[in-house]
Parts: sequence; C-alpha cells; structure tokens
Amino acid sequence: MDLDQLRCFVAVARAGTFTRAAEQEGVTQPSLSQQVRNLETCLGASLFERRGRSTRLTQAGEHLLPQARALLRQASDTKRSVNALTNRVCGPLAIGAIPTVMPYWLAPRIADFQARYPEVEVRLVENITARLVEGLQEGQIDVALLSLPLASPDVVCSELFRDELLFVLPPSHALAARPHLDPAQITGERLLVLREGHCLRHEALAVCRRGLRDPGAVFESDQFSSVFALVASGFGITVAPKMAVHKAESCSLVPIDGEPSRRIGYAQIRRPHPPPAQKAFIAWLKEARGAA
Repeated sequence: MDLDQLRCFVAVARAGTFTRAAEQEGVTQPSLSQQVRNLETCLGASLFERRGRSTRLTQAGEHLLPQARALLRQASDTKRSVNALTNRVCGPLAIGAIPTVMPYWLAPRIADFQARYPEVEVRLVENITARLVEGLQEGQIDVALLSLPLASPDVVCSELFRDELLFVLPPSHALAARPHLDPAQITGERLLVLREGHCLRHEALAVCRRGLRDPGAVFESDQFSSVFALVASGFGITVAPKMAVHKAESCSLVPIDGEPSRRIGYAQIRRPHPPPAQKAFIAWLKEARGAA
C-alpha cells in the first residue's frame, strides 16, 4: 500500500466516478483504476461497488476513507515540516477560496502577497465549501477562504470580516429608489440565486424566506456575472455580497433592513507546526482584511 494508491482511492470517493477522478487528478483512467485495484488486492477487500458509470463505497471503503485522508495529510505535513526547518518563507502554498470570494476579494490582492514572498509557490483553487474542506482534510489545500460557520472537527476557523448583503434590483424596479428594504416588501419576484452547493445561495434564501417564487424553477448559476446581467435586464432580483456588487453594472443596489451579512474567514487543519509560508499568509490575511 502506497500514497499514490491512497490518493487515487480518495479521489474516486470524492468524485463519485473513476472518469471524473482521473480528470481531477490529471491521470489516465486505466492508470487510476489500476492503482485502486492494487490497493484492493493489498487490503484483500473491495472498496467500491461499481454501478454503471457511478461508484459507491463499500463498508470497507467507508472504514478506510477517513484513515486514508489522515495518512495523506500526515505525509503532506511531514514534507512541509522538514521544509520548515530552514524558517525561510518559501515552498508550495495551496490557497482555496469559494467562488464568491476568489474573484472579488482574493484575486485583486494576492499579487501583493506574492510580491512580498517571491519564494512561495502559490497555487490557487476555486471551489465550493464542501470541496475545499475535502482538500484541507486530504492535505491538498493549506488555507481556505470561505463563509463561516463551518462544522468540521479537524478544521480550525477564524473570522476575518463581515460582508454586508444587499438587494440588487433592475434599475426600473419600483423599489429601486428606496433607501433600504424590508425583505417582506419583496413579493412575487423572481429570485436569482447561485447553484446548490454555494453557501451564498442559502444565505440569500435565509434573507428572503417568503413571498418569492421557487428559485430553483427560474435560474441558477455558478457565477454572479450571469446573475447581474439578468437582473439588469429586468428578469429578476438577487441578494449579493457587498464585495461583489461593483460588478453589478446597470443595477440598483438597496441596503436590507437589519443589515444582514456573511462572515468571511479562513480555515486550516489543526497542526502543531504550520510551515512558514502558511503562517506568513495568515498574517497577511489579517493585515489585508482592513481593505475588505
């Protein structure tokens, strides 16, 4: 049993199919399948039930998964701890961020961190919260920027700042000129939201609990650029974070009563000796949050 076999096993468990796992890992499907077969032979147990194109973990696979993730994380930590002996701020650093933070907050600022620490090999990953947490647990991501709270016992979270939520309305909307709006005043509207899996979807629905049409029957997207374009055309309305609304061209922005907000913070795996690059990035985050 080796780390490559465990890495392929975890990738299939995460992706749900061998084909998707191979694409995500950047290897051929036959090569990935062989690694999983070798692991099954080594353990003397089947790890997946193959149902057509999809897979499902067997009881043995369910038992192995958390241990495999822990072993991969330990291997990553061991490599980083040896590199940290020099105390130089250098080496690889994988930073994850949710799609409603990466383009609007991290992307405009990350060049400053890279300029300060040119020997750090920054790798950026944009994904939804669940995938970022898996990346942290598997040692593929060092720090993730996301919306809090986060329920995961092996992940440590710290809040950086609050990001106010606003109504984004078509410019011709009857309520667009209001200084602020009670969500109860918004009735019979199309609410345009991000696709299931995005934490902001649930935050928007929490603001607009009643009076709106079923959002899933109207439109869903992974990008605010599409949502803002539809709002500007008069197709519907949305709830968006303050950090993103400068991209809402030809739309009206109206504060929401009670000033609801989302908590933006960073998450990392609990470890006794994080590498210097990771510690430097955390310190930089705390400094940069003043410009949120």
